[in-house]
Amino acid sequence: MTSRPPDPLTLFNAIVESYASNPSVVKRRMFSSENALAVNGKIFAMLNRNDLVVKLSKQRVDELVASRTAGHFDPGHGRLMKEWVSIPAGRHDWAALVNEAFAFVSGRATAPAKTARGKTTDRPRRR
Repeated sequence: MTSRPPDPLTLFNAIVESYASNPSVVKRRMFSSENALAVNGKIFAMLNRNDLVVKLSKQRVDELVASRTAGHFDPGHGRLMKEWVSIPAGRHDWAALVNEAFAFVSGRATAPAKTARGKTTDRPRRR
């Protein structure tokens, strides 16, 4: 018995929920997607035609494409975008890629730390 790939909208909505407590992240529209996440006004992830699309460095995009995990993102006008990659559901850990995209777009080395209560902070937690 083969397993069905996870539902892309369910996966993306779980990721959206994980950023709900971060006031600098909002859900908005980009291209034909109503499911895009932006930090400080800049899109870093979206659901487009059931694929996750994230903004990463050109080098990271090239690595994912070379590994056949993802493909270059084409918004529909035939021009591939150098810093955007499209990943089908079940091909890679979507949450990890969204966190990586958040860090890249926001200029942070890593995604913001979460407190014990699940709230996002702008600095690492102390032990």
